[in-house]
Amino acid sequence: MTRYFSVAGHRFFLQGDDSLLLWNFIDNYLPFEVSAGDCLFGAEVFVGAPEFDKKPVYVQGGQPEEQRLELYSVPGGWLVETAPRKDMEICSRMLFNADYSKAKVFVQGNAALQRFGLDNALMVLFSYATAALGTLEMHASVVSNGGKAYLFLGKSGTGKSTHSRLWLENVPGTELVNDDNPVMRVQDDGVYVYGSPWSGKTPCYRNVCFPAGAVVRISRAKVNKVTPLPAPQAYASLAASCSGFRPERAIADGLHATISAIIGSVPCFVLDCLPDPEAALICSENVRL
Repeated sequence: MTRYFSVAGHRFFLQGDDSLLLWNFIDNYLPFEVSAGDCLFGAEVFVGAPEFDKKPVYVQGGQPEEQRLELYSVPGGWLVETAPRKDMEICSRMLFNADYSKAKVFVQGNAALQRFGLDNALMVLFSYATAALGTLEMHASVVSNGGKAYLFLGKSGTGKSTHSRLWLENVPGTELVNDDNPVMRVQDDGVYVYGSPWSGKTPCYRNVCFPAGAVVRISRAKVNKVTPLPAPQAYASLAASCSGFRPERAIADGLHATISAIIGSVPCFVLDCLPDPEAALICSENVRL
């Protein structure tokens, strides 16, 4: 079976045996399903845990409860291995070629682990394959209001999802676009924000697109205050929250060009705030230009 999907205008396919358990557990991809056509990349999905001749390139640090992600070089390409936690066995191995156009994803475990493995493999492949195409896969929560999208960035635990919820509850006309992995793309007529099949713990898988209204980095504080970010800080803010493997030159150059284009046309702010309704009201009043 082969199925086709499009995220932020980038088409890809998934291929696997008709009996594959995962076909029954990928509802998050259904809003993005499209007809067959030319694809930027594709992945074959298998169940199993093969071993590879690999050399370590990057092993993500962090605490035992944080996600496990490891990147290796292999003959002719790359290998990414993932698990939900550092202290868990690998549940997904993705082998992909040097230009990120073809991949084989090997998943194992129960349905939840297989879906986790597939989602994380595809997020990695998507970010690598689209980096040179004016596209950023973001770690952010994003809402829409007045026909524009507003992205909230920050380290895990700083309150991105909380701030989106405060907009939903206190700023009329607000809707959630994505709560963890939206996509930004630079087009000829501006910068746009897209929903994606990947939304963290919040099931929000909307195939929607809005012009980017503003990017806001959340910072916990004892007062609520919005401050515009000058270009260097805005660049650093976006760079810290987008996916991509910067030691790979083509990816790094693509990310740099895209971030530079975004900060040249989308206002960026830092919001020092409490997790209260006033923070949402002050933020919305200052960033909705």
